[in-house]
Amino acid sequence: MKAMLLSEYGESANFEVLEIAKPAIKANHVLVKIAASSVNTIDMMIKNMGSDLPLSPAAPALLGMDFSGTVEAVGEGVEGYKVGDEVYGCAGGLADLPGTLTEYIVADRSLIGHKPKDLTMRETAALPLVAITAYEGLTRAGVKAGQKILIHGGSGGVGHLAVQLAKYFGAEVYATGTGDKQKAIIEKFGATFIDFTIEKAADYTAKYTDGGFDVVFDTVGGPNLTNSMEAVALNGHISTTVSLLEIDLTPLHFKGASLHVVFMLIPMLHNFKREKHGSILEKLAEISNEGHLTPIVDENQFSLEQVGDAYAHLASGTAIGKVVVEN
Repeated sequence: MKAMLLSEYGESANFEVLEIAKPAIKANHVLVKIAASSVNTIDMMIKNMGSDLPLSPAAPALLGMDFSGTVEAVGEGVEGYKVGDEVYGCAGGLADLPGTLTEYIVADRSLIGHKPKDLTMRETAALPLVAITAYEGLTRAGVKAGQKILIHGGSGGVGHLAVQLAKYFGAEVYATGTGDKQKAIIEKFGATFIDFTIEKAADYTAKYTDGGFDVVFDTVGGPNLTNSMEAVALNGHISTTVSLLEIDLTPLHFKGASLHVVFMLIPMLHNFKREKHGSILEKLAEISNEGHLTPIVDENQFSLEQVGDAYAHLASGTAIGKVVVEN
C-alpha cells in the first residue's frame, strides 16, 4: 500500500511516497481503509523535533494520528464493529503505533468510535484528537448547566469544539480571541467574545461574573495561566492543555482552585484506559448527530501525496480550522 514516510526528522525533512506492506489484522483490532486524516500541532512538532520528543516514532516514520474510514476486517475479540462500518479515531503516529498517512491502519478497537452520521469523512477526520481534548478538559473540570465558563483561545482547534461542548452541557460560555475572524467563529457557536488584546483578565472577569468563572479552559496555556488564575472563581476549576513551564501557583492556592492538565495522548502512549477514548468518541458522535458539534475545516484540500504541503500550511499560521489530508 502507498504511504508517506519520513526517512529523517527536521523542519526541512520531506515526506516520501513509498510502498509498504498492508498491515495484518490482529486480535482486538480492526483494519480500516482510511478516507481522510487531519494534521495536528503535535504531528508537526514530531516531524520537526523527532527524537527530541520522547513520543516520536523511530525513523523511517509513518506519522498521522487522526483518521476517518471504513472497516474492512475485524479481529478476534472485537465486538460492536463489522465490515462496512464507518469509523473514526486517534490511534497511531507516535511511539510504536503506525500512523495514518497511508491507505490502511490496524487500529485498537478501544481507540475508535462510529462516525457521526451527518458529517463527511473530511469533517470527521478533523475531530478525534481535538474533540477528545475538549471533552476531557470540560468534564474533568466538572462543567455543568448554569455555570459560567471561560475558554481561552475559543476559535482554535480545541477551543471552537470546547465552546460547542460547553454550550451542549448547558453552560454560559465566554471565549477569548482577537480580530474579526476569531470573533465570528466564537459568536457563531453562541459564546460571548472577549478580545484579550483590549480587555484585561481582571476587567472582563468583573464585567461578566460576580467573583470569577466557575471553569476556565485554557487552550493557550503557558504564561496565559496567570490570566486563568485571575479569572477563576473561589473553589473553581482550571483545565489546560499547555503547562510546560514554571509558574507561581500562589493565586491558585488562595482561591482553593483546582488545576487539571489534559494530555490526551496518554492512553495511546501507555496503553492506559484506552477504552475511555472509545467511549468519548461514541459520545461525541451522539452529540454531533444531535446537531451540537461541527468542526471547522480549512478550505484548502490536500491529497495524501500533498501531505508536505498540508504540514506547511498548518505551520504558516494561515489555516482557518483543521487541515485535512484526503486519500
